[in-house]
Amino acid sequence: MKKAFTLIELLVVIAIIAILAAMLFPVYAQAKQSAKKAVAISNQKQLGLGVILYTSDYDDVYPRNDDCYARSALNPALNAAGYTPSNGDGCSGAGPYPWRMNHYSWQKWILPYTKSVEMFEHPSRQKLDTPAISGGWRQWTENGQIMGGFAINLGLTGALNTYNRSATAAGRLRNSWLGGTQSSIPNVSQAMLLFEFSNPNINYSPVLVDGVNDPLSTQTIYPMAIREFWAANFKKSDASCNPLADDDASRVSGGVIVVGFADGSAKALQTNAFLSRTPTAAEYGVPVDANTKCGISSGTYRPGVTPVLSLQYPFWAFGS
Repeated sequence: MKKAFTLIELLVVIAIIAILAAMLFPVYAQAKQSAKKAVAISNQKQLGLGVILYTSDYDDVYPRNDDCYARSALNPALNAAGYTPSNGDGCSGAGPYPWRMNHYSWQKWILPYTKSVEMFEHPSRQKLDTPAISGGWRQWTENGQIMGGFAINLGLTGALNTYNRSATAAGRLRNSWLGGTQSSIPNVSQAMLLFEFSNPNINYSPVLVDGVNDPLSTQTIYPMAIREFWAANFKKSDASCNPLADDDASRVSGGVIVVGFADGSAKALQTNAFLSRTPTAAEYGVPVDANTKCGISSGTYRPGVTPVLSLQYPFWAFGS
């Protein structure tokens, strides 16, 4: 007599397989996420070392250039011989800006040292290609800018806004309050230089400009070291922009933020650990308004006051 499985036995086997799969799939997903985090940390280290190599070639000064270079887009499709931007030079007017080299395309500053555009992309994120607030050009396919990956802390580097602007234009020179050099940072192993950021319109840490320097062509800029602001960007919140308390409510993958430090090291920080290293608006001496509480999409915050700098927050290069 030929033996065979009964229908009940087959159903039992199928059920067991389904249970095992349900148990293993989260493990595989977690392993995949851990691998991507490791790649992100490695990328951050390479970017940080690229910045250090840049400073070694430029007398310790951080990159902050603003210029226009034809066929310099991070998106290679915008460098093709047959492509011509609608504004002619790819840098001016209302855009698009594929050939502009400034803080929106800061990756170009250190690309000669990294040799890889892909290194600027976060392995757990897709490049954001939403239309920019200014002009409406799409960030990757038209501006050739990488949004949603890694960001640079302009509070440390400073930034120029000199291309095609008069010598007296407001904000032409935006100088870091520390001087824009690596050696001016009190504790390079604790100061954040790079971090992952998912904002669709800026790929750098916004800067704070006080009311005294704002109208001048040469401005002193300070870091956006406001806990409420970063909570709004990194945490899920209620209807009043009050962030939820636990890391499970984080907007970032796995509740961690990969950070690169000024000494070239990198690590993953829990969202709350990032926030605890950041002063509150009250400590920093700036008002809590819609810009600080709900987050901003522009790159400059003008609270009308000079922030308090006598703080002990080495994450933002304050104190020792």
